[in-house]
Amino acid sequence: MTHPHLKAIENMPASSLIGIVEESKMTYVREKLSIHLHESQVKLLKQVKKHEKPHHKKIRVKQFEKAKKDDLFNLHLGLYLKKYEKLAKIGLIEVDKQPNNGLEYDCTLTPKGIEILDEIINLEKEWEDIVGIGDDDREVLKTLAINSFEISYNHKKKQGFIF
Repeated sequence: MTHPHLKAIENMPASSLIGIVEESKMTYVREKLSIHLHESQVKLLKQVKKHEKPHHKKIRVKQFEKAKKDDLFNLHLGLYLKKYEKLAKIGLIEVDKQPNNGLEYDCTLTPKGIEILDEIINLEKEWEDIVGIGDDDREVLKTLAINSFEISYNHKKKQGFIF
């Protein structure tokens, strides 16, 4: 007997299909991961890795300078800092609240954080094999990513996303 949702999935728009695929990947990773993390924590851990890159730090320093003039800056700063501190509490990152690099705070992965991030990457590759993503699929996905990334990139740039 076929699953009752298969018929509904066959008629869904592409945007809904993308959501199902992303949810499947995240569910697989979180179920198999050796440590319990919420979806937002997995994404935040990846963000820390990205923000460790020197060119990203430079951009963040410029954005922090502009944002300090905004009334909501301290509110957002506190909210994001709490999220990072939760990752620090479980030993995945270190939070420096007084870095000497022009940022209000800075985060770095700990050896445990690097280990967990490597595990996440390996689980994502496993998931790709399980769902059958081949080279042709990867090329289609790459084209979609190239055609769509500017939408979110421009939005983040316009909003001055720095956290």
